[in-house]
Amino acid sequence: MYWLPESMSGAGRLPSKGWMALRRLGWTTPAPASASAEGVGVGGAVVVYVSDRVRRAGEEQAARTLRLALHRRSVVMALLATWPADPSRRTGEEWTALREVLPPGASAAEIRNRTRQIRGWARAHAGRLPAGLCELEEPPTVAAASVLLAAMDRQQTTLQRVDPARARLRVKLPMCAAPVSRRDWAWHVIDLRLPPAVEPDALLHAPALRITPAGRIAVDLPHSRPVATAPATGHTVAVGFDWGVNTLLTGVVGRLTGQGATARVVTDGRPLIFDATAISAKLHRLRGHREHLAAKRDHYRALADSPRAPHSSRTVLLDKAATPQSEHERVCARIRKVNNTLAWSAARWAVDQAAALGASVIYLEDLATLETRGRRRGNARLSGQVRGTLTRAIGHLAAKAHITVVTVPARGTSARCPRCLRTLGHHPAPDRLDERGWKWAHCTSCGLSMDRDHAAARRIVSRGLLAQAHTITDRATGTRTIRTTAEGTVTCVRRPKKTTRRLRRARRTPAPSARPRGPKTTPGKTRPTPARPSPARRPQTTRRMPDVRTVPATTPTGAVQRPAGHDTQTPTPFPGQGPGHGAPASHQPEAPLPAGGRRRSRETCRQRTRAAERTGFHHVHATEVHPLNPRFGPHGTNTRPRRARKT
Repeated sequence: MYWLPESMSGAGRLPSKGWMALRRLGWTTPAPASASAEGVGVGGAVVVYVSDRVRRAGEEQAARTLRLALHRRSVVMALLATWPADPSRRTGEEWTALREVLPPGASAAEIRNRTRQIRGWARAHAGRLPAGLCELEEPPTVAAASVLLAAMDRQQTTLQRVDPARARLRVKLPMCAAPVSRRDWAWHVIDLRLPPAVEPDALLHAPALRITPAGRIAVDLPHSRPVATAPATGHTVAVGFDWGVNTLLTGVVGRLTGQGATARVVTDGRPLIFDATAISAKLHRLRGHREHLAAKRDHYRALADSPRAPHSSRTVLLDKAATPQSEHERVCARIRKVNNTLAWSAARWAVDQAAALGASVIYLEDLATLETRGRRRGNARLSGQVRGTLTRAIGHLAAKAHITVVTVPARGTSARCPRCLRTLGHHPAPDRLDERGWKWAHCTSCGLSMDRDHAAARRIVSRGLLAQAHTITDRATGTRTIRTTAEGTVTCVRRPKKTTRRLRRARRTPAPSARPRGPKTTPGKTRPTPARPSPARRPQTTRRMPDVRTVPATTPTGAVQRPAGHDTQTPTPFPGQGPGHGAPASHQPEAPLPAGGRRRSRETCRQRTRAAERTGFHHVHATEVHPLNPRFGPHGTNTRPRRARKT
């Protein structure tokens, strides 16, 4: 809603629905007064008959575009009215003057982006500032091939659920391209197949119809399910995630112990990693291919628009530009699909980790305060990441699991040590501490040495648990954020050991002094039970599964040598091949060939890991979901955990 003068609105505050606001302002398109019964108006123009509900859908879409443009214009005019001497560094007085004229709801990221846009425009126009939004950017584009059914009532569209997997949409549509009367409109029934993500008890809302580039009709069906609101404070166990370049998410679990001045955060030290390096590299290659196609398309168009180009060759050049344009659209659709799939996969993994660890809150870095200073080689990969989509996906899935999602300030999470709060040194690797890098963090004060994202995740969970009393909830969107920075150390402790069979047996067996004295044999036995031979003493092994295989994989004779950690594959020969072709004679199958003449391979090259099956990508490496010991959870009894053992 926006305020307008009384002379324009007539009632002061405009309604929340866009089509009602346009009608109150009188910004509607009336039907031609002189229209014949055949549907032909003045000057031969065809008059199309549409109901009032159809006009509502068009007016609603136009009102949303105008309101967004009004908000952009208000932000741009506020920035131009208080333009500072140095746009990159505003003083306190300049920030105060800017906040007084900014419209409500303007975020820090929007102010930063608009400032950069105005500064770039002024640099291109010899230092002159733009007059307003209309001079700064092009008019907004509106998707013409879309219909918002949310602005219509039951006389135009109805939606009901038939079964848990199907829904039926009834909408009144025209029977011809130019309907001239009410008889040209009829009800159409569209059966919608619901995806498995829509729960049986979900409430379906009016969808939006749009035409895809392939010519098919897509239905954007919103649905909602009432869930209880998660508490904003009172959390004991939390999971904090840090954004990374190679690893999309790096998390750690933390527990708040003590109260008041004695409150501290402890962690078990186990990192939670969602490594999407292969997907990020693929997206980087797709973006490079997209830029190459765009440059090729623009080159052909520039040659066709050149005044020196002959008229006969312009058509040929435009036809050549159509091929990279279609390929450019296909690559863009591929990038959007991979980004969306990656974001939801990482969100499901993060929520599953929090639910398995018994955490009641997830702390993330605030994207509005996340900004790199100076020049960085990875800015292209950072700008192309799906952090906004991932944040919304985590909030959506966490609400279903009754887990709170809170954002904390991101400034300085990687700069200081989580153990002693001293300045961290960043290096390429733990064995190259004399070089400067960004991957590894080392503290010269306390000797902390770990991955930089892992150290930042500890600081994030510490900031969230120690400052949860300062959580702010936005009434409009329901998002929760913490703007107060609370610094505190994070202590790494060892989780309690699980009770083994030997410990349980020792607890049940009474002490020798408490045993009743008596005969060593049971009455009725002729001889005592012979002693059981003690087995050979086995070397004690660790419970932690190694990251890579410690023993090289076996390689058959004559096959290509494989690196350690890969499973071997027995090559299957084609018909007519003997022991000398491909695999040795010992690996040749003896079963007869099938009817088709070819034999299918009975072994795969590499088995998919369980983590890859859960994430949806074969080449995504993520930490498996393991629940914590109950004593480390929210109702744990281990008030004084033991110190961590050095690995």
